[in-house]
Amino acid sequence: MTEDMGRRLARARFPRSAGYAPEWMIENWMGPNAIWLVEWLCQALELPAGARVLDLGCGKAATSIFLAQEYDVQVVAADLWIKPTENWQRIEAAGQGGRILPVLAEAHDLPFAEGYFDAIVSVDAYHYFGTDGLYLSYLRRFLAPGGRLGIVVPGLVAELDDGLPEHLAPYWEPDFWTFHSPAWWELLWRRSGVVRDVRADFLEDGWRDWLAWSEVTLEVTDDEFARTVGRREAEMLKADAGRNLGFTRVIARTIP
Repeated sequence: MTEDMGRRLARARFPRSAGYAPEWMIENWMGPNAIWLVEWLCQALELPAGARVLDLGCGKAATSIFLAQEYDVQVVAADLWIKPTENWQRIEAAGQGGRILPVLAEAHDLPFAEGYFDAIVSVDAYHYFGTDGLYLSYLRRFLAPGGRLGIVVPGLVAELDDGLPEHLAPYWEPDFWTFHSPAWWELLWRRSGVVRDVRADFLEDGWRDWLAWSEVTLEVTDDEFARTVGRREAEMLKADAGRNLGFTRVIARTIP
């Protein structure tokens, strides 16, 4: 990777992420830059050292490694699509074998003790399984009283109640209807009755970060799937120019 690409991926507002090689982040690509997003999440979540954290939908465990290294927490790295052995190899290579346990898990059938975790986080995954109005009540079972819950997902500035904008139509996939605004997520969580102190917000100029990441990944990856996705996302984000797309963050505490 050239120095120019490294500069393009530098983000002053994500200072911890700067300690991670862009090559490593791209190698563990599974969507928008999850290291930036988990750092943004933790800026609001305030994880205490030593906390037991479930990283739900961890992908290739890059976020789990980041959490363990940067915040001194114990992490269960749970994913359905990436095998635990593959993630364990990455975890050991990062020197975090004593802090991270990789597991295979489906979000609706979690194999954990109720009340076990001090925090549950999910980056670029929760929208695939958490838009159901009943899901939060299920997930809450695994958090200790007063436990922290935080997600970052691709989102919308506001709901598309008037239909899909014409400029997004060529790029829109059915899965994208799981993208929602901070107001939508905040209402969903508040009315669940199982969490308190709910806060939801939108990453300022997050679409620019997403675009830069897609463009750099497109230039350097040999993965044809990543190139196809990166090209499509870059075109979509340029067409939208921040009018609709970006990232939503939601945090809450469980009711004691």
